[in-house]
Amino acid sequence: MKYPKIRELKEAIVSLLTPAYTSKFPAEPHVPFEKFRGKPSVDDENCVGCETCANVCPSHAITFTDDKEKGIRTIIRDYGKCIFCGQCEEHCITKKGVILSDKIYDMAVFDRSKSIEYQEKELLICQSCNAIITTREHLHFMHRKLGPKAFSSILNLNILNQKLRLAEGQDVSVEIKDGLKRKDMFNIICPNCLRVILVKYLSKGV
Repeated sequence: MKYPKIRELKEAIVSLLTPAYTSKFPAEPHVPFEKFRGKPSVDDENCVGCETCANVCPSHAITFTDDKEKGIRTIIRDYGKCIFCGQCEEHCITKKGVILSDKIYDMAVFDRSKSIEYQEKELLICQSCNAIITTREHLHFMHRKLGPKAFSSILNLNILNQKLRLAEGQDVSVEIKDGLKRKDMFNIICPNCLRVILVKYLSKGV
């Protein structure tokens, strides 16, 4: 049997006499270090449901489902899969929609379904082809971001008319029955349908 080295004896004595480095959680509250990356905290008022966080999440902890019939986008955040990388916070287009908190040790649960959060946003759906355009809050955010430049888009003008209720009490939309017409530009339609109208009519000077 070999005798222990002096260095090993020194390390053993130091470890024996120094206090534990780990915290006493849950007996005592855990105080994280500065810039500790914990659970992402979502601010529903500043989150516009644009899908950016879901697209950059490497662990696929953020997903979404769209219900065209109800006109609702459901954002699902599974914190049991979250690796706290901070990509959702870094790429958030509003810079306020999701911010990493310092909470992580109190997230442990026996039922994994309790670590899942749901969020709903209203969808904008094309009145012609029934395609999903984006969320209404996302478009309003782009209005504020672009300022006067937003009025160059016919879709933006139509949404702004609904928001300001300039034609309140009047049905300004036109029912699409026999294909896209020039008048359909004043409905809520997707960019693809708008392109069809522009190519079919305006390019010919009709």
